[in-house]
Amino acid sequence: MTGARNPGLEIPDDRADHYLGLPGAHIVATDALLTVRDNLADVLAAKAMMCVHGDAGLGKTLSVNASLRELADGMVCRVQFRARPTPRDIRHELFRALQIGGEPPSKPIEFDAVLKDVLGGRFRVLVCDEAQWLSRECFEYWRHLWDDRATDIAIVFVGGGDCYQVLRREPMLSSRVYVWQEFCRMPREQVLRVIPAYHQIWAGTDPEVIGFADAHAGHGNFRAWAKITAHAARALTRLDRAAVDHEVLGWVFSKLSGRAG
Repeated sequence: MTGARNPGLEIPDDRADHYLGLPGAHIVATDALLTVRDNLADVLAAKAMMCVHGDAGLGKTLSVNASLRELADGMVCRVQFRARPTPRDIRHELFRALQIGGEPPSKPIEFDAVLKDVLGGRFRVLVCDEAQWLSRECFEYWRHLWDDRATDIAIVFVGGGDCYQVLRREPMLSSRVYVWQEFCRMPREQVLRVIPAYHQIWAGTDPEVIGFADAHAGHGNFRAWAKITAHAARALTRLDRAAVDHEVLGWVFSKLSGRAG
C-alpha cells in the first residue's frame, strides 16, 4: 500500500496492546506467546483458520498482535465486537476496516461480492477479536468467506467464554480450524521468570516478593499484573521507596481489594 496508512489494516502498536497503556511495560516471551507465534506462522503458510481462546486477561490479543506485527505486517485486517453481532454487522465492519469506500451495498449478495473481490486482491489475515460474542450464524459467515475460492485469506479468532464451545459444537466449523490454542494462567515459575522483564520496577525485586504478589493478586494473569504494576509504580513514589517490598504490596492490595480492612 502507498500513501496514507490504513488504520483498518494496521496492528496496534505495542503500547496500545498493554492493558492501561502501561508506560514502561514490555512484551515478554511467555511460553504462550512463543507458541502462538509458531502456530501463526503455520496458519499463515497454510492460509488457514486458527482459534486462540482462554480466560480474560491472559495476553491472547497482545500475543497475537505482537506475533502478527512480526509475521504479517501490513497484511492484517482486525475487527472487534463488544456486543452480539449479526452477519450484517460483520459485513459492515469489514467494509469499514478494509476502507473500501463509497456506500455499502444494500443487498447481502452484492455486499458479499464486493468483500470477496477485495479479499481476493491480495493475501490478508483477518483477525476477529472478542470472538466469544459471535453466534453460530456469525461463525458460519466467516467460514463462507474463507471457503470461497476467490478470497485469499487466513482467519484468526481470538476469544474467551463460549468461543471454543461454539466452534467445537459445529463440525462444519471446527473441521476447518487448522490450529487451536488455549491460553492458561502462568505457573509460578514462569511468573518469576517473566515479570522482572515485564517492567523495570520488578527488575531485581526479591523473587519471594513477586511470588507473594502473584499468590495474592496476580494469579498468573497478565491483566492483573498490569494493575499491580501500575499501582506499585505509584506506590514507590508516594511512599518514597526504591523497590517493591511487602509494605508497597500492602498499599497495592488495598487499592485492588476494595475493602477497608
